[in-house]
Amino acid sequence: QVKLVESGGGLVQPGGSLTLSCEASGFIITEYYMNWYRQVPGKERDLIASIFIDGGNTVYADPVEGRFTASVDSAKNTLYLQMNSLKPEDTAVYYCNRGRFWGQGTQVTVSS
Repeated sequence: QVKLVESGGGLVQPGGSLTLSCEASGFIITEYYMNWYRQVPGKERDLIASIFIDGGNTVYADPVEGRFTASVDSAKNTLYLQMNSLKPEDTAVYYCNRGRFWGQGTQVTVSS
């Protein structure tokens, strides 16, 4: 069955970097649009990046454009989100997504 497992969250200082991973199983990750979302308490879950490797297409939300990079390691069937120049407003739970399937989320906290 489809399973998505995120990891890599943690506490980082403003201006720092962090890389999130999403290990996928039950399907071939390069055959689907894969998404990263984030959510803060009391707010809706926001789409921040979509990647479709076989189509060579990656799209980012304005708040993260130029700072975040989504990528896929097809050999590991794993999705990544490289986050640079992190800001306190990037603090959220980050989720990996494919259609109706979601990971459990990983907390990212940006604070000094």
